[in-house]
Amino acid sequence: MTEPSSHSTPGPRRAALVFIFITILLDILAMGMIIPVLPKMVEGFLGGDTARAAEILGLFSTMWALMQFIFSPVLGAMSDRFGRRPVVLLSNFGLGFDYILMALAPSLGWLFAGRIISGITAASISTASAYIADVTPPEKRAASFGLLGAAFGIGFVLGPAIGGMLGVISPRLPFWVAAGLSLANALYGLFVLPESLPPERRRPFQWRRANPVGALAMLRSKPEVLGLASVHFIYNLAHVALPSVFVLYASYRFGWDERAVGLTMAGTGISSLIVQGGLVRPIVKKLGERRTLLLGLSFGALGFAIYGLAESGAMFWLGIPVMSLWGLFGPSSQGLMSSRIGQSEQGQLQGALSSLMGIAGMIGPSLFTQTFAHFISPQSGAHLPGAPFLLAASLLLFAIGLAWRVTSPRAEVAPASPAV
Repeated sequence: MTEPSSHSTPGPRRAALVFIFITILLDILAMGMIIPVLPKMVEGFLGGDTARAAEILGLFSTMWALMQFIFSPVLGAMSDRFGRRPVVLLSNFGLGFDYILMALAPSLGWLFAGRIISGITAASISTASAYIADVTPPEKRAASFGLLGAAFGIGFVLGPAIGGMLGVISPRLPFWVAAGLSLANALYGLFVLPESLPPERRRPFQWRRANPVGALAMLRSKPEVLGLASVHFIYNLAHVALPSVFVLYASYRFGWDERAVGLTMAGTGISSLIVQGGLVRPIVKKLGERRTLLLGLSFGALGFAIYGLAESGAMFWLGIPVMSLWGLFGPSSQGLMSSRIGQSEQGQLQGALSSLMGIAGMIGPSLFTQTFAHFISPQSGAHLPGAPFLLAASLLLFAIGLAWRVTSPRAEVAPASPAV
């Protein structure tokens, strides 16, 4: 595969990675800021009815995931046709105005409309992954995708903390600040972010490839990529267990209050940041992407098992550094998949992966919350509050077997993975 000219110029490539890192950092920081205050806003519109608010928030999450499923392939195909830069800018401007809409929302219906728009426009993450594939040679992509994970870690550690402090002043203030960050991010990209996909490497926009079915059909045409994408889907499905039941589980089993939950989330984010920002590059260099992928899945399965079997809060905390090494999976899997896709298809690949993540986001919350509810109910034959995490561990064990199978036949000739 012929690589873009930027692959041979380390200086511009590093500068481009810095630009896209800042873009994603600001994007995730803005998203994280509304996490602590959105439930309170919904509760306020419902007169303080917490049970009804939980139902509405579940609907919000499902619709957001559905919009991602439908529109991520469209925006991915657009980035293959028009370049990554305009799609990133469109996403950031869209998010900025969407946060303004939610800050001004006079009713629950307007807030719901805002979440739908957010799901449509939140494409900068998948497009950023395609951007990284454009400017990075295959053998270095896993480390570059690790920087993307580091941006996630920083954003999700600082975002909720800042949003919580601003929310004390007013529950709508974090939306205004998030809007400012998103619009500043868009202006930053408008004047600084270079285009990564040259015109000669672009492909025509076609609706048959831009819809979710067409995007997933592209995966089916490449068996090894389809296998890796299936592993990626299982990874995303297992990951849904954490936001779905962690707070309920920690409160039910350990009696944790908001402070303990917040500190645990901060510790998780910091541990993830260390792995993504500092360990991915040397581990991939030493082990290769295939072994790193399998290692990450193994740590994820072990971490979920510790979470599910923990008999005390201290034991749960011991699982955090183990679970953080699960972060080795994402960058290595992205590196393997992107090296098996042409430069003009990177946006479509990321759109297809986002669609799979949307599917996981639609079915995962009910799967894990219902599992939790069943195993803590008096009617259950076995009282097992950690059942959702043990289910996630089982999913990852299956993913390990699938990943071993789909990567081993070509492990020695894969262009982005050293021989193993």
